[in-house]
Amino acid sequence: MVGIPEVARRIADMVERAKEEAGINPETRLTSLGLSLSGCEQEATNKELEKDIRITFPDIADSYVVCSDTLGSVFTASPIGGMVVISGTGSNALLRNPDGTTYTCGGWGHFMGDEGSAFYIAHQAMKYVFDDMDSLKKSPYPIERVWDLIKQHFNVETRLDLLPHCYANFDKPFYAGLCKRISHAAEEGDKLSKHLLSEAGCCIANSISALLPKVQNELIKTGYLSVVCVGSVWHSWHLLKEGFELAMDKYDVPFDIKLVTITKSMAYGACYLAADAINYKLPRNYLDNFDVMYHYRTKERNGNGCNCNGNDFVAIL
Repeated sequence: MVGIPEVARRIADMVERAKEEAGINPETRLTSLGLSLSGCEQEATNKELEKDIRITFPDIADSYVVCSDTLGSVFTASPIGGMVVISGTGSNALLRNPDGTTYTCGGWGHFMGDEGSAFYIAHQAMKYVFDDMDSLKKSPYPIERVWDLIKQHFNVETRLDLLPHCYANFDKPFYAGLCKRISHAAEEGDKLSKHLLSEAGCCIANSISALLPKVQNELIKTGYLSVVCVGSVWHSWHLLKEGFELAMDKYDVPFDIKLVTITKSMAYGACYLAADAINYKLPRNYLDNFDVMYHYRTKERNGNGCNCNGNDFVAIL
């Protein structure tokens, strides 16, 4: 959004401030710098950023590793790669295999996707209410509580008042903020709110399952695949869990899946990648960098099935 030259300038400024805080001589040139940044999804753009830094700020570092924030999360938890699923304002799933091959599912933004994200949950809540009020499609559960939450969040009284928030004055983070209210309502037992979170869990499971055929054997030699969970929606895991399991049960997954949350900043992953790029044996303890949130055991499932957007899901619930 600010352009590559401005990003390069900000990175240079951050490096200088980091040196100052660490008590390092400002003239000291870094041997390797790891940059795990949101938006660095394309290799061509990453190389352009590196080139701009080298030309404009030639004394920062000898070596650079530029990658997405998702890869930083993956390598914080594992030295060989793995899978990460981001479910925050938006959503994205990424698999990085030991041989360097990378595959993604989602990450296309709210217009083309964001299933399972806070935005998705908020948008689905609005859609259920609008369709029910229009008698276009009956909501599976009463809409009154969710409608009250929508009016409170956007400070409106009618559906017409909501339209500027959907179009002319659209603010994705604010729009997605409705999800927090829905999560609280689900905690208190509102059925539609619980259903919305379960649907999101179903979508998250589908994004994971879409990447499973691409997983290389080295990632599952322990008998399970670790999936790093990043984003605020995961804080409501207990509300996502039912939908997640119902969706996973319809897939023939030959190995267990462990959902893990990283306990350290993804900057650790960027640092590890920077060290590996110059073959420096940086001490690290991966087990200290994450906690296991949930263990999906395939042999204990019975294959109920789930449809993220269909009536079958409602019937199962």
